[in-house]
Amino acid sequence: MRPTYLEVNLSQLKQNLENIRKHVSPAKVLVVLKANAYGHGVDGVAPFIAPFADYIGVAIVEEGIHLRKLGIATPILVMGGTLPEQLPDFFEYDLTLAASSLDLLTAAEQLAESTRKRLKVHLKVDTGMERLGVREYEAEPLIEKSMACSHLEMEGIFTHFANAETSSLRGRFCSSPEAISNFVGDCFGERASPRNDEGFVESSLQLERFEEVLSIYEKRSEPHPPIRHTANSGAALLLPESHYDMVRPGILFYGVYPAREIEKNIDVKPALTWKSKVAYSKVTLPGRAVSYGSLWQAEARTRIVTIPCGYADGYFRRMTNQARVLINGKSYPQVGRICMDQFMVNVGEDGVSVGDEVILFGNGITAEELADWTGTNEYEVLTSIGARVPRVFVQIA
Repeated sequence: MRPTYLEVNLSQLKQNLENIRKHVSPAKVLVVLKANAYGHGVDGVAPFIAPFADYIGVAIVEEGIHLRKLGIATPILVMGGTLPEQLPDFFEYDLTLAASSLDLLTAAEQLAESTRKRLKVHLKVDTGMERLGVREYEAEPLIEKSMACSHLEMEGIFTHFANAETSSLRGRFCSSPEAISNFVGDCFGERASPRNDEGFVESSLQLERFEEVLSIYEKRSEPHPPIRHTANSGAALLLPESHYDMVRPGILFYGVYPAREIEKNIDVKPALTWKSKVAYSKVTLPGRAVSYGSLWQAEARTRIVTIPCGYADGYFRRMTNQARVLINGKSYPQVGRICMDQFMVNVGEDGVSVGDEVILFGNGITAEELADWTGTNEYEVLTSIGARVPRVFVQIA
């Protein structure tokens, strides 16, 4: 096997899920496995975790099909945008549709009628993300149409927060839709600026809008869909009113918090360790430059070692002369421009040899640090780890 690989602790993922479930109970838990399980390797993660999840979430229909071909029987919600021509795949592979428009819902009903097959549907409402879904003030026609769809099973209704991870949510929970409405009114009234407590105001406003949509069912004396869900990782942590019937942890399930300032009130830990080995070792003389562009040169006689991993693997070029790795448990600086397939590390006068283990991520090197070195966020760090990096799945309690 290639000496650069990811070690994924499945036992830690299961523990993360159990701790999230305890925190949000009695709500169900949808585990988000999109983007190759946030870079962890869906082929290994999904078969292990699916029996413990109430629902699985993916972004695109191809991800859902892949899970079914892996033998996953757990319900799968395709949360991203879907074109009408993709609808046959939902029927063939028993996938749940996020109906984000009246046209898509109508097309699904017509196909269900013609094929005499039923399809589970979750209505998607846009309460402030401006990405997918009908806006809350345009939701009534969609809901009316859904009530008339006799060939579809209206299983759920959901929205997505734009700022749920903001730390100002902490300690500002509202106990009812009326309290949410009153708080939002205060924030947009004379006593406060619309930008004060921004994340909490916007999330509370989104909750108020979602409640307005749910009230449409009450006005018609119709039961709302049995699964209402709004909470991503941030809201699962900070906004208990948003838990409803199901929560959708993404990055939190993988042991990384969605924002650094959030109080860690759920015990989750990273399940990923990115490992490699020293492939080459040489002593570099003073004044000799290292790698493309000659961005770093030795000031004194020093040992430079080469690691067989580069930006084609997701070890970003932007981390050049900023990143650090662990070799034999000691931290060393990366030096010289990171190459497509390799990068170099300055180990000084230490006796580092070819074959010694190198830790690129994990064991104290955090996703937050890689994000800082790269100038991005933790989500991109995880999901950018390349497909050519082997995933090794272990169970370590």
